[in-house]
Amino acid sequence: MEEQVIVVDAEDREIGRMEKMAAHQNGGTRHRAFSIFIFDSAGRCLLQRRAGSKYHFPGLWTNTCCSHPRPGEETAAAAHRRLQEELGFDCPLEERFQFEYRAESEEENLTEHELDHVFTGIYDGLLNPNPQEVEAICHLTPCALEEKLAEHPEEFTPWFKLAVQRVLAAV
Repeated sequence: MEEQVIVVDAEDREIGRMEKMAAHQNGGTRHRAFSIFIFDSAGRCLLQRRAGSKYHFPGLWTNTCCSHPRPGEETAAAAHRRLQEELGFDCPLEERFQFEYRAESEEENLTEHELDHVFTGIYDGLLNPNPQEVEAICHLTPCALEEKLAEHPEEFTPWFKLAVQRVLAAV
């Protein structure tokens, strides 16, 4: 069965549904998404390096988890589902803010045009990354993260670079 995303207007009101890959082609169609930033009790942010097999932005570092809710699925429920699917855990989440962005993945000729709901949480337990989704993980302090981002911005996904400063200011 083909995976679908929720097409939304600028106010995040559902206006339709679209096959996921089609929503990322021809300049991208605005759709609902979410990004999760998990911190441990020491304040370190859990990052993942996207698997090399991902359809866009493969091999780049990004926030803990990101994806799309399915039609009929609440965004928070989708966030919990994807934490389990990608990293093998779940924890309480708090929605912090939303933002809209557009980013080109030139190598794959795809475009992200998302209204992104950003969640944060705290988790100190075991991780079980799904190798089809996650190539590597690491925990970085906010200072180390900002340093790595400044030195090697090309190693990070576009949405991560747009959201990370607001997240660090909010937690």
